[in-house]
Amino acid sequence: MLTSESRGNNHDLVTKDMTIGDVIRKYPAAIEPLQDAGVHCVGCHVSYYETLEQGFKGHGMSDEEVDAVITSINKAIAEYGDMAEKDLIVTKKAAAKLLQILRENNKEGFGLRVAVVPGGCSGSQYGLELDGATKEDDKVIEENGVKIIISGEHMAFLKGSKIDFVETLHGGGFRISNPNVQSSCGCGQSFH
Repeated sequence: MLTSESRGNNHDLVTKDMTIGDVIRKYPAAIEPLQDAGVHCVGCHVSYYETLEQGFKGHGMSDEEVDAVITSINKAIAEYGDMAEKDLIVTKKAAAKLLQILRENNKEGFGLRVAVVPGGCSGSQYGLELDGATKEDDKVIEENGVKIIISGEHMAFLKGSKIDFVETLHGGGFRISNPNVQSSCGCGQSFH
């Protein structure tokens, strides 16, 4: 994990003159703050040559808003470090929501099975289900008091991902930030 000693100034990690594609490849933790700021072009063809500042200005952001998003990106990177070095990260909010769901469904002791399944406009999406059994090739990750079950087949693709629970005006749900995604659709529901 990055510390203030190892990374120096936060702004040394990501600056507004870096391309969106380079930032996403190097720091997958930047995806969520970008999408929260309304910048959903993290997986589109423009991200490979457009800088963060150009992308933000194209979305009508002021200089102050650009600086705020850059700060948010660097904070996310510092908080989660290099996600690809970990099998999986489960946020406290996601764990609390999963425990609530398990209690409400009388499924204490079960885990959340996460899979990559065909679907969506970009070809793949995540499948989530409560599961009380594991198979021989499953990887079981226990973090923040919950179990996440991933088949060996899907583990390579999900390694380093972060599972969070988000609530918006449009509803709530589990969100997976995956450093292995090459591109995603604008809505963020499917990926390649």
